[in-house]
Amino acid sequence: METSPPTITVHVKFAGRTIPVEVPASASTAELKLLLQPLTNVLPRGQKLICKGKVLADAASLSSMQVGNGSKVMLVASQGLHQGDGPITKTSNGPAPSAKRTSNVKENEAQKPEIIIKSRQERWKITGVIALSDSSLKAVPEEVWDCGSSIRVLDACNNSIEAIPEKIVALNSLNKLLLTANDISDGGICWEGLSCVQTLTVLSLSQNRLVTLPPSLGSLTFLRELRIANNMLGNLPVEIGLLKQLEILIANNNRLTTLPSSIGDCESLLEVELSSNLLAELPEAFGNLQNLKSRQNHEGSGFHCIASDLY
Repeated sequence: METSPPTITVHVKFAGRTIPVEVPASASTAELKLLLQPLTNVLPRGQKLICKGKVLADAASLSSMQVGNGSKVMLVASQGLHQGDGPITKTSNGPAPSAKRTSNVKENEAQKPEIIIKSRQERWKITGVIALSDSSLKAVPEEVWDCGSSIRVLDACNNSIEAIPEKIVALNSLNKLLLTANDISDGGICWEGLSCVQTLTVLSLSQNRLVTLPPSLGSLTFLRELRIANNMLGNLPVEIGLLKQLEILIANNNRLTTLPSSIGDCESLLEVELSSNLLAELPEAFGNLQNLKSRQNHEGSGFHCIASDLY
């Protein structure tokens, strides 16, 4: 006497009821869909089977997708892919459908890719980039700080953000912090926290409401680009001279009347933009900037950056 292949019973939830379906233990998802077709009036191509949060791929065996005896599977039917008058709602009193029906499986049944939906926080961690520009934000979302050391770039330009809290220290691998065009004032930035982010190379705070910059700015010793244009800054801190790796300083459209002589210690400076300020002259130490590719010429009420050698 021929021995029947081992079978399993899968409980399929559909249309508010549970349908027990008996299938061979070695059956594929496509075979299970064929068995479900007469029970649900849903064509196989309109069936999406989900088990333990994963969409079952047609070509995969049930066992490889961790579907075993007694497993619960959810059936989601696509609109327009029903047969007749829709799903059968009468509960069957007969035995589970025979496994012999699996012999009619179509070999060319299209394989559907597994759908994995990731949260935006998961995407941020994978890419290392948090892109929140033009998002009508008044504050940085709390989930940003939970991303920790996986984040390299935080772009929150063109919002209405008022504060960068101490939690910024959590982003201890951050390279670029872009906060242009927000509503940040002097007390809105926790500079103590920001100065702990020693990996920061680009800081953009243009178009905010800053009046002064603190001495702790000099703690960002790896900074290469500082953009602080279009604020209300009256001066720059003496500690700016500690930024030995600073290459670009954009500080136009402020209220600067003088520059600290320590700016001459920023030996890596390549570009400086100081136009539309209230500067009457530059400090003598400015001449120490031998790598500068732009010079400042007096023009009207400020200094305008032009492409030329220094002096």
